[in-house]
Amino acid sequence: MRVAESDRGRPGPPEPDGVPDHRVATDDQLLAAHCAGDPDAFGELFRRHKDRMWAVAVRTCGDREMAADAVQDGFLSAFRRADSFRGDAAVTTWLHRIVVNACLDRLRRRRPTNPLPEGDLLDGYELDPSRARGDAHASTEVALDVRAALARLPEGQRVALVLVDMHGLSVAEAAQVLQVAEGTVKSRCGRGRAALAELLGIERRPGNPTPPQRV
Repeated sequence: MRVAESDRGRPGPPEPDGVPDHRVATDDQLLAAHCAGDPDAFGELFRRHKDRMWAVAVRTCGDREMAADAVQDGFLSAFRRADSFRGDAAVTTWLHRIVVNACLDRLRRRRPTNPLPEGDLLDGYELDPSRARGDAHASTEVALDVRAALARLPEGQRVALVLVDMHGLSVAEAAQVLQVAEGTVKSRCGRGRAALAELLGIERRPGNPTPPQRV
């Protein structure tokens, strides 16, 4: 047995040997503890990552209610299938993959919308200056426009942009989440940016690529 420390620095109740302090344990340790029967380990994983997974789901689904259901589906699946984690990627990458798949499953059950045709890559683009005012109202309008445009993109392009441009995953990490080649992610991002540029009335400016605004 080892003695845990309370938040005030005094010894707390003893913890069984091998059970990590959830506050300082790594994601891998928490997942392993969950698989070993620790009833609280997965709750800490959920606490750490729920907000990020929610943001991914909202941007992927374009619908808050559907996103909430997808996040619930994803974490429930991760809870039940934790022993399938092989450790060949980060736990966060594994969670992204499960939540994104839950989003796509729900989107495919819904009546499909008419996606934009896949366009050619743009070398660069920037917003029309008349729409790039700095006031909060204009920023809100642009954010709403981006969300609406994002929802019209083909599924593969939308998810790639959400992961890479809006959540900062590298192309390699996004490829692991989506289980596709890195070149596929690059192609989807490029085509998605081009389609967003057309939808949002963004001017093409060669040599000055600007990623979509994070919303």
